[in-house]
Amino acid sequence: MKISTTTTTTTTLLVIATSYLFLLITPTPKSTYHSLFISNSLSDNASISNHLKTLTRRPHVAGSQANAEAASYVVSVFTSSNIPSHIASYEVALTYPSSRSLVLTNPPPQPPATFALHQETYEGDPYADVADEVVPTFHAYAKSGTVAAPVSYVNYGRVEDYLTLKETGVNVSGTVVLARYGKIYRGDIVRNAYDAGAVGVVIYSDRKDYGGGGEGGWFPEERWLPPSGVQVGSVYGGSGDPTTPGWPSCGECERLNKDEVEKGGGVPLIPSLPVSAADGEEIMRSVGGPVAEDDWQGSKDAPTYRLGPGPGILNLSYKGQDVIATIQNVIGVIEGAEEPDRFVILGNHRDAWTFGAVDPNSGTAALLEVAQRLGKLQKRGWRPRRTILLCNWDAEEYGLIGSTEWVEENREILASRAVAYLNADSAVGGSGFSARATPQLDELIKRATQQVKDPDNSSQSIYESWTSSGSSPLFGRLGGGGSDHASFLQHVGIPAADIAFGGDIAGYPVYHSLYDDFVWMEKFGDPMFQRHVAAASVWGLVALWLADEEILPFDYLSYAKELQLSVEKLEDEISNKDINLSPIFKSIKELEKAAIKINNHRKEIEASKGWITWQKDHLKVRELNDRLMMAERAFTDRDGLFGMSWYKHLIYGPSKHNDYGSQSFPGIYDAVKMAKNLHTAESWHRVQHEIWRVSRVIKHASLVLLGQLT
Repeated sequence: MKISTTTTTTTTLLVIATSYLFLLITPTPKSTYHSLFISNSLSDNASISNHLKTLTRRPHVAGSQANAEAASYVVSVFTSSNIPSHIASYEVALTYPSSRSLVLTNPPPQPPATFALHQETYEGDPYADVADEVVPTFHAYAKSGTVAAPVSYVNYGRVEDYLTLKETGVNVSGTVVLARYGKIYRGDIVRNAYDAGAVGVVIYSDRKDYGGGGEGGWFPEERWLPPSGVQVGSVYGGSGDPTTPGWPSCGECERLNKDEVEKGGGVPLIPSLPVSAADGEEIMRSVGGPVAEDDWQGSKDAPTYRLGPGPGILNLSYKGQDVIATIQNVIGVIEGAEEPDRFVILGNHRDAWTFGAVDPNSGTAALLEVAQRLGKLQKRGWRPRRTILLCNWDAEEYGLIGSTEWVEENREILASRAVAYLNADSAVGGSGFSARATPQLDELIKRATQQVKDPDNSSQSIYESWTSSGSSPLFGRLGGGGSDHASFLQHVGIPAADIAFGGDIAGYPVYHSLYDDFVWMEKFGDPMFQRHVAAASVWGLVALWLADEEILPFDYLSYAKELQLSVEKLEDEISNKDINLSPIFKSIKELEKAAIKINNHRKEIEASKGWITWQKDHLKVRELNDRLMMAERAFTDRDGLFGMSWYKHLIYGPSKHNDYGSQSFPGIYDAVKMAKNLHTAESWHRVQHEIWRVSRVIKHASLVLLGQLT
């Protein structure tokens, strides 16, 4: 058959036009935008440096005018990046020091010593003119009162330290204890002292831990904490406003009175003060009694540490000022195009005890960098599939207050719509990447670090430097309550992660002191601000994948494997005890099967993609994602942890004796610790009960992943 030239030409033109139209309507692949996000063309270390310098030009404690101005700066950067934002304010109970004094009475003929309780500026300090705006050294929510008693030395003030003292024959009851910072949360140092019968607590930063071992110099010449440096901080044992436990501090809300707050057990019942290394060593020279064991001693040139009590007597006086202050969370919103009712949340806090260059504004600067890059992607046509929220919290330092009040106010919406919470607090304090996460996010974080260059060695990826020893990357877990992930994960059950560079004290010894300023960051933390760039890249890339990938990139097989390892560690802890762990082992096996099944379901959907099946697949994808999103919620229990009912997550939560402690199964471990102390059948029965509780929530998570009723 003869085909006319006209027909052929028409057909050719139609094919070309259709192809051209297809190119016009085919959107740029999301992966192109993701690659662009981490490219050099979008990242800007000079901009990050400028953000940090602006945020840290003045001290900005929660409730201060300076911190409100910092909030306005965050809003301005979000707005200029075309990210709609608003301020969510709360009226919360904060505390500031009204008066403080500490006097040491030495044995005659030595005169008494009155401590200045003051951090000294240095010659040429560019922030000397605003140093008097720094809140005086104190413990937030410390008990007001005056005590005078002999001094006892209690090492780090842990439960095991008091057991050592008891075995040595030292009775700390009725004394003022001297403890050194480190190992556990300062609030638990005070609580453990109270439980041991102490009447007051003084906590100092030992040169062995924070001063480079006492060898060499200190800031500004070296990274180490100067002799007059003091770690300020909260001693509150809960999360959120202490006067509104479990509900938001909005306007004319219900509040507990002071007696009710104290009965709640979250605030200390004896006074405490933080002091410097120099003051701590002077107090130590007044202490007699048995010589402390070697690992309780200080740096090489420190005095010999003895246990006491006395003969030195400390007169400690503290009076706090309690106020209801306005705090401001800044919330930026990039609305999702296809699933606007699903939220990927990035969060960092803004308030600082002093200048906050590392804690927290390295994270704030990284958050602003993420915001600016996302703004640039929007100009190029990108829209996220799901909604991205950029949150800048207030009053974290007092007790995770800003994030907790917001979560408590929005709890039901978050419980049904939040995909994940990605946190960065002290995002940069030195070299070396670290990540803590719920295990279904492990593979995603690994993937991100494989795509981002190591800021200290551009010839390799962060992943390669992270695994340089040849081992798998070591993930921390989020059991501790030390940052804003707590309310999302431990209260509601939202998958969470926290990333940082140089997160340990050895790298960042000026923590919570006058010296955590821009100069320290520029000299020691991140001189070229490339670590900030890398932190923003990893943080934002994980968020983009969670927001844009059609099927949520969660891997619950990683979760099952991690739980198996955790139970095996627990098995070692309770060997030779009549405890049955088979309920947990069985439930983990069920979780593993459910994880394999949902992974296979994901592969089936991905293999069947096509124009015709799209509508049907769309519903399948939504239902699959709901199961992946909601499985973490199933690890929560409405009764919460024993004695800490606000913490609902039974897999990851704080230990009763260390709010910073991050371990799996906190309820089981606390019960084991109690049983080992009490040695009663009833206490071991409680251990078994906690094991059954954990096994039940793991089974619930399996059922959610399967998406089937029994």
